Parts: sequence; C-alpha cells; structure tokens
Amino acid sequence: MDLKEIQNLIKFVAKSGASEVKLEMDDVKITIKTGSDSETTIVQQVPVASAPAPVQAAPVVPAPTPVAPAAPAAPAADDSKYITVKSPIIGTFYRKPSPDKPAFVEVGDSIAVGDVLCVIEAMKLFNEIESEISGKVVKVLVDDSSPVEFDQPLFLVDPS
Repeated sequence: MDLKEIQNLIKFVAKSGASEVKLEMDDVKITIKTGSDSETTIVQQVPVASAPAPVQAAPVVPAPTPVAPAAPAAPAADDSKYITVKSPIIGTFYRKPSPDKPAFVEVGDSIAVGDVLCVIEAMKLFNEIESEISGKVVKVLVDDSSPVEFDQPLFLVDPS
C-alpha cells in the first residue's frame, strides 16, 4: 500500500464521519482515528525479513468540499414545508434491496419512523437508511445506483 492510497483512505474516512477505522492487510496495519478537532493516523508495517522500521504518516486534513450553487428561490419556497432526508455516509445509493426486488419506497408512499428508505453501499457494506420521521414521500432526489456524499439530500418528506 503506497502513500497515495493511504492518503485517499484518510480522506474517505474523514468524509464518512467514522470516529475510528482499523485496516489490517498482510504487511500493513492502519488505524485512523478522527476527533472533533484533530485527526490521528497511525500506519505500521509488520516486519517482513529485512523490512524497514514502522512508518508514521502525518495527519492529513481533508480539502474543503465545494459548495453547490444556490437553487432558485421559487422552488426552495415550495420545498420549505418538506423535511429533507439526508445521507449519513458517502457511498452508492440504492433504492432496492436487490435488482429483482421492488424499491423500498416510492413517491406517494407513507412512511413511519424506522422504515427502511434505501441502502447505501460503502466499502462493500450495505447500510440500511431508516426514516427518522413519519410522513409521505414527496420526491426522490437521487437516481438509483448513484454515488452520494455525506449530508446529500436523498428524499423530500411531507410530515403532515
């Protein structure tokens, strides 16, 4: 695993919101801990025959994410009565549990707290995203099988 791959892993973990990630491979052990104000990264290489001493990488601060341009004021006013369900992690958004199954929710469906709205695949793990509110799905904001960022709007829900 080279330095570029390690830096990409650190950026991915920082964006995901995870507080600690441990990765062990044949000759590399990596622990990435993120705190509220700082990040700590420890990289250890297991000695193999005449391998070099353990390497410690400097903390990498993720680059600021670009801010999307503001939406027009008229549609924003119409959507103000709706609650936006946002992605808690980065990954790939899926509306269905598998390709041959129906979507978890469709526009017009009533949902309750705890209902599964979608799944987001991150690092080969499928995370079910459950509703934290009750209401009616007004709009699905992301296409199936699309990449999503942390805190990206996924659904609009009418709580009334």
